[in-house]
Amino acid sequence: MPNKAYRVSIIGASGYTGSELARILINHPEVEIVHITSETHLGKNFSDLHPQFIGRLDMPLVSAQNILAEDQDVLFLALPHGVSMSFVKQWAGEKVKIIDLSGDFRLRNPKVYSEWYQKEHIYPEGFKNAVYGLPELHGERIAKASLVANPGCYPTASILSLAPLVAGGYTDPKQVIIDAKSGTTGAGVKPSETTHFSNVNENFRAYGIGTHRHTIEIEEQLGGISAEEEARVQFTPHLLPVDRGILATAYANILREIDQNQLTTLFTSFYKGQPFIRIRNQAPSIKDVRGSNFCDIFPYLDFRTGRVIVIAVIDNLVKGAAGQAVHNMNLMLGLDQTAGLMDIPIKP
Repeated sequence: MPNKAYRVSIIGASGYTGSELARILINHPEVEIVHITSETHLGKNFSDLHPQFIGRLDMPLVSAQNILAEDQDVLFLALPHGVSMSFVKQWAGEKVKIIDLSGDFRLRNPKVYSEWYQKEHIYPEGFKNAVYGLPELHGERIAKASLVANPGCYPTASILSLAPLVAGGYTDPKQVIIDAKSGTTGAGVKPSETTHFSNVNENFRAYGIGTHRHTIEIEEQLGGISAEEEARVQFTPHLLPVDRGILATAYANILREIDQNQLTTLFTSFYKGQPFIRIRNQAPSIKDVRGSNFCDIFPYLDFRTGRVIVIAVIDNLVKGAAGQAVHNMNLMLGLDQTAGLMDIPIKP
C-alpha cells in the first residue's frame, strides 16, 4: 500500500474519544496514524487498552512529550478539559494543525472559560486563533484554521436543531428551551457514582440543572448567528441508560408566520450542501444515527401552542466528538469533507 498523504497523531488514547478517532482514521483514505499517546499506559499496545483493534492497530503507546510537531500534519487532542491547553501552548507557532476535542478553546475568551469551568486558563492567547469547529456554521473559517475547538456533544445537537430558526429570525434565542438526553459514554471512560451500572440501569435522571457548562457554549454560538447577537437558553441535560447517542428536543416560540411545509423548506435550505445533516419527516431515534457522523433533524410546527418543536439526534462519540473532529480535519487539509465518514448507521 502506498504511503498516505497526511500524518496524524492522537494525543490521549485511553478514553472513548481516542478509541473512536482511531476507529475512523484507520480506514481514512488520505491519512496515516503515526502515533498514539498515553502517559499512564506507556509501552502498552493501543490494542491492549481497546481489544477491538487487535491485529489492526497494535502500535505501542508513547508519551506526548516525544511527539515532534514538525513531523505531523494534524494533532488530535483527546484530552480532558484543563489539560489540552498545555499542549496547545507547547506547540504554539508550529505549522501542525491542532484539533482540540476538550472544552479549553470553545468559548469566547478566557474570562468566560474560567467562570464556567472553574479553572484559570494558562494560554489565553490561543483564543485569538481558535475556530469553533461546527462545520455547518463555520466551514470556511475551519478550512483556514490552525487550531479548531471541536464542539461539545450536547451543543452540537442543540445548536444544529435551532440554527435555521435563529438565523432566519423566526424565534427569539433568549426564550428557547432545550431538553437533551445522552448515553453514558458522554461522561467519559472513567467510572463514577453517576455512571455506575446500578445507578444507570433502568433509571433516568436530570443533572447540571441550570448550571451545565454546555449552556454557555450553546448561547455563544446561537447568539453569533442571531440579529440581536445574544441568546439565553434554558438547557437541561439528562442521562439515559444507553451506551451512546444524544436526543435533543428544542422548543422555540415563533415570531413570524410559517406553515409546516415552509418550516421543512427552511431547514432543508439552510443545510443545503451539508452532507451530514438529514432533515426528517418524522421524529428520529438515536439508533437511526448510531456509529455514524449524521445528525438527523425533525422540525415540527405545533399550531396549538404556536411553537416549533425540533428533534435532533446524533451519536455523541461520532458527530458529537471524533467524527466531527475528522470532518474538521478534512476541511483543514482541503480534502473531500466526507472522506472516511460515510459509514451507514448501525441498526439494530
